[in-house]
Amino acid sequence: MDLRRNWAGNFQYSTSNWHEPESVEEVQQLVSTLKKMRVVGTRHSFNSIADSNDNIISLQKMNKVLSIDREKETVTVEAGIRYGDLCQMLHQHGYALHNLASLPHISVAGACATATHGSGNHNQNLAAAVSAMEVVTADGSLVTFSKEKSEEELHGAVVGLGGLGVVTKLTLNILPSDQMRQDVYENLPLAQLENHFDTIFSSAYSVSLFTDWQDDRFNQVWLKTKLTDDQTFSFGEDFYGAKAAKESLHPVPGVGAENCTAQLGIPGDPVDRLPHFRMDFTPSKGQELQSEYILSREHTYDALCAISQIREQIAPLLLISEVRTIAQDELWLSPSYKQDSVAIHFTWQDKWQEVQQVLPLIEAQLEPFQAKPHWGKLFTTSPDALQSYYEKMPDFQQLLTKYDPNGKFRNTFLNKYIFNEGK
Repeated sequence: MDLRRNWAGNFQYSTSNWHEPESVEEVQQLVSTLKKMRVVGTRHSFNSIADSNDNIISLQKMNKVLSIDREKETVTVEAGIRYGDLCQMLHQHGYALHNLASLPHISVAGACATATHGSGNHNQNLAAAVSAMEVVTADGSLVTFSKEKSEEELHGAVVGLGGLGVVTKLTLNILPSDQMRQDVYENLPLAQLENHFDTIFSSAYSVSLFTDWQDDRFNQVWLKTKLTDDQTFSFGEDFYGAKAAKESLHPVPGVGAENCTAQLGIPGDPVDRLPHFRMDFTPSKGQELQSEYILSREHTYDALCAISQIREQIAPLLLISEVRTIAQDELWLSPSYKQDSVAIHFTWQDKWQEVQQVLPLIEAQLEPFQAKPHWGKLFTTSPDALQSYYEKMPDFQQLLTKYDPNGKFRNTFLNKYIFNEGK
């Protein structure tokens, strides 16, 4: 049996029944014919969220840009398109997206369905750019969610975890493309965040802090700045005690920077600055595990101090940890629903037996702050706790039941974490 794996190689899907439709009509035919299924994009999830024991539909062949509306400043795309490909095409027309994740290799539909994000105090997650979405629902019919039709239902559907049906088309808000620069600083003391958190994270359009948790400092600060911005920070040798890097760096200590987007203040297009990694290279480290927890921004310093208390358990298993900010949104299952947030990310060595012993320790330290795990990464948070963090969870359950009454698109993950069944 040909069982495929996810991008990182840590997860093996449970069925060899894979389908790769090339049109909406083919999707409708598959949904009408098959009894149970799930959908994958570029297979960047680290857990079983996209798994199925029965059938998996891959959207990788539905990857076209369909239209650009200059008047409304939107772009409509097929759901399987990757962000890097979309942004390169948008740039040719003078446009960009408001933000990108660290990897440009991920699919638009998959990233939106799991509330994936970049960084920036005023930048919402990627799903917040969706103004309309076309979905093939359980009976094979085509349903459009849009702001015009029902903004509230769109807010419920966008971060849909694949539970509504097969997303075939998305319309995203776009904006004029501006040149950007990226600058990196080394060795920022954690203590600087106690009094300077707001100014540090508002110093650029997008800010990321990286630490290996070897001690109470951040190895690197990555600042991504729009060249049209009124800069709140002038680039010098010192950044709150951190020193300007003299050469390009990879976030993971000891790894060469050739995979990374250009640094050292060299101007470039957003698609070549907003992600950390270049589209034409193997992303990140490759063989790795990932976890991430999102909490209210006001708790950032206390949460980081709490994690620092167990850094001796974390550091030996870690490749790198990243801290980013996300602006609040109205999406029901977004971890940033109605709260400006901070995300604390962990990229682990591929040692799941050891990592799954450490995750409960991290979750216990973050419990006072109601930290929500990223939907597509590894966590051990209980279904009861996870559901309690989302005030719109009952509405989301009703939405899924409305469009998929017999659970055609449900799997073990959704049954456990959304419907509290089969724990």
